Amino acid sequence: MENLTAVLAGTPVDTQMGVDCLTAAGLTGKAFPLSPNPREQMAFQISPIEERYRYARDLLCRAMDQGCSRAFIYCNSLSAVVDFPALQRELSLRIVTPLEVYQELADSYKKLAVVAANAQAVAGIEQVMLSSNPKLDLLSVGMLQLVESIEAKMDPDRLVEHHRLTDLTQWADQLGMEALVLGCTHFPYFKEALCRRTDLPLIDPAQRMLELLEA
Repeated sequence: MENLTAVLAGTPVDTQMGVDCLTAAGLTGKAFPLSPNPREQMAFQISPIEERYRYARDLLCRAMDQGCSRAFIYCNSLSAVVDFPALQRELSLRIVTPLEVYQELADSYKKLAVVAANAQAVAGIEQVMLSSNPKLDLLSVGMLQLVESIEAKMDPDRLVEHHRLTDLTQWADQLGMEALVLGCTHFPYFKEALCRRTDLPLIDPAQRMLELLEA
């Protein structure tokens, strides 16, 4: 079990998505969700900074006690509101988050659109991208309703139509954006359905996260 990976995310649904992502890559993950549903995860994300840090630390310590040697943070908004680099240093535990991928992406583009779960995730993504490339032009949207529809298992094609995601990609394209970043680890759920309706490239950070985890 020396390569057992703790998967932390906002709710049981996206935590299991993270475990499934690892499984598809031939890795073994163990789920550690922080909240039972998206609304309670939102409440966690606006709680005092010290409480968030302590709760995440306790969860990671529990994971380490259960044999996990590294952590995979499969949640953009969670990555934005907890200081995981500090936890990595404190616990001497390799922790991979989507924000590492966004920092790398920033230097490869001039204009990017971002759709995320909420403003906390948008702020975190913007901070790391603009720190890496201050000249990057960003168009950002937070939509918790997308997460709730995914958790409710709405059909992906119906979800794309219901939430007017084709209109979003058309708007981004008209404003000269080079790609749309799926800034929530729930969002690969509808990636294929949206790809069929747009020529705008969609960026999912999961593959690069797996590479960083194995580095």
